[in-house]
Amino acid sequence: MDSQASKENNIEMRLKSLPTSAGVYRFLDKDNTVIYVGKAKNLRNRVQSYFKNDLSLSPKTRLLVKKIHDIKLVVVESETEALLLENNFIKQYKPRYNILLKDDKTYPWICVSNEEYPRVFTTRKKVRDGSIYFGPYPNGKLLKELQDLISKLYPYRRCKIPMSEENVFKNKYRACLNKQIKICSAPCEGCVTKEEYRKIISDIKGILRGDFYQIKKELKNQMMDFAKTLEFEKAQEIKEKIQLLDTYTAKTSIVGNTTLNAEVFAYEEIEGGIILNAMKVVNGCLISSLSQEVKSHLEEEKKEIFTTAITQLREQMEWKSDLIIVSEQLPLPEDYAKQDLGENAEKKKLLDLCQKNALFAKSDKIKRDTLLNPERWSETLVKQIQQDLNLPKPPYHMECFDNSNIQGCNAVAACVVFRNGKPSPKEYRHFNIKTVEGPNDYDSMREILHRRYSRLLKEEKELPDLIIIDGGKGQLAVAVETLEELGLYGQIPIISIAERLEEIYYPGNPYPLCLDKRSHSLQTIQHIRDEAHRFGITHHRNKRSKETFHTVLTQIPGIGEKTAIELLLKFKSVKQLTETPLTEIEKCIGKAKAAKLYAFLHK
Repeated sequence: MDSQASKENNIEMRLKSLPTSAGVYRFLDKDNTVIYVGKAKNLRNRVQSYFKNDLSLSPKTRLLVKKIHDIKLVVVESETEALLLENNFIKQYKPRYNILLKDDKTYPWICVSNEEYPRVFTTRKKVRDGSIYFGPYPNGKLLKELQDLISKLYPYRRCKIPMSEENVFKNKYRACLNKQIKICSAPCEGCVTKEEYRKIISDIKGILRGDFYQIKKELKNQMMDFAKTLEFEKAQEIKEKIQLLDTYTAKTSIVGNTTLNAEVFAYEEIEGGIILNAMKVVNGCLISSLSQEVKSHLEEEKKEIFTTAITQLREQMEWKSDLIIVSEQLPLPEDYAKQDLGENAEKKKLLDLCQKNALFAKSDKIKRDTLLNPERWSETLVKQIQQDLNLPKPPYHMECFDNSNIQGCNAVAACVVFRNGKPSPKEYRHFNIKTVEGPNDYDSMREILHRRYSRLLKEEKELPDLIIIDGGKGQLAVAVETLEELGLYGQIPIISIAERLEEIYYPGNPYPLCLDKRSHSLQTIQHIRDEAHRFGITHHRNKRSKETFHTVLTQIPGIGEKTAIELLLKFKSVKQLTETPLTEIEKCIGKAKAAKLYAFLHK
């Protein structure tokens, strides 16, 4: 039996013996390497769905199935157990086809060491020695602010010496400079008892857990006790600590509900995955926030990627809140965490902030990609425009038209061309309106479209993938009629953009499309529209200037445009020419022309 037949026989036997219970499945390749890990409420139904020769499977999934040589299963009691086990397997095997978040080893933690006199310090390495770790802290600014707060509130030791109570009693240590500048309570010299120092560490743990309300309450009680015993200096010190705590919580507090403990998740779509943003809120204060790019190796729905990313991130970050706030119901086990869709004002505010952070992270990624790989970014942008405008193919070649006139005078139009989402100035074209009299935007639009595309058809040149008209439904209707006359309607998609509300109109549809103002698709369409407007206005201005020039000097018999330009270059203005002696003008253009010019200017 050859290897292919052996493989098929092995998989067929596995498929026949699949249980119907919840569990985790692993797909292995010919080298016995785990290439995919998945969870299922019903293992039989889920695993068999890969092997039904269903054409609805994506090409990437079909490629995965071809590489499967063996299947291993682990049966568990519940969906939640399956979810946690799946995450552990993904972290252990790092399968090629699974979603895998960035490893959390690079994030710093705050460690409270397991010693008789604990230290508090930041580290990127977790050691299983009984120490307590808080974090991780993806946001460096939040971490620094938290460290500054703890340093100002509590005089804990920074030194690394191994300290014991026995050696403190034997006076084996000497206090360092930190005691003098009052940032350490000097337990090494017995300036505080072991129990008093432990209380300092306990309060620091409270701050790191986010128990600001309880810490503030204890400080207020201490302040009142000192005031009652007339120890006003100590009361003032406590008051200053309370003010520090108030300042910090004012910065991090994002909802008025000081009992709210939740994790908030949102995402923005990108090509091949999502940008995930996550926030941890403790007692109404933002404790942690991070954004991560999540890539999918299979063509999974964004909702599935989002769900998997949440479960992996919660495990990495060791977040265990009972409440998660998301914008849509996710296929998570009921006993995993309660889902809230941000229905009340405070939770909606958190969800909006999380979504805003995800969008910011997406924009930042796009900027970096644009700088590092402009061609790839252009490809992504064009495909995004295709998706947002529901076009039959990516608009690599776009053309936009705009009319320009002032009270019907000097009517001109402009056509600008964008290729791969960028301007192509060499292909811009100006049009002087020839057949229309007076201010008639509709007939002007009809003329320039007819001239542009009848010429492209005659010369058998490339037609655009998308035509954009600067205007509303009226201009679009005229443009459609023109394309119908040329036999091009239906071959080239056409839209118009109305400037007042930035609405996009389609032929035959009375209702406009309103894209998100932050959308890169809308911004590109606005760019091409603004470029057409700028190009048209520039031509219109130049034409007006040229006509004004002709009315002053070229009205003189015998003075042509070339002579007029020569005069203005030398004498700068008509006014200066009027004040110039005849003899000087004669030196420039000769006696005959100078006499005619001088007589005209002084008549």
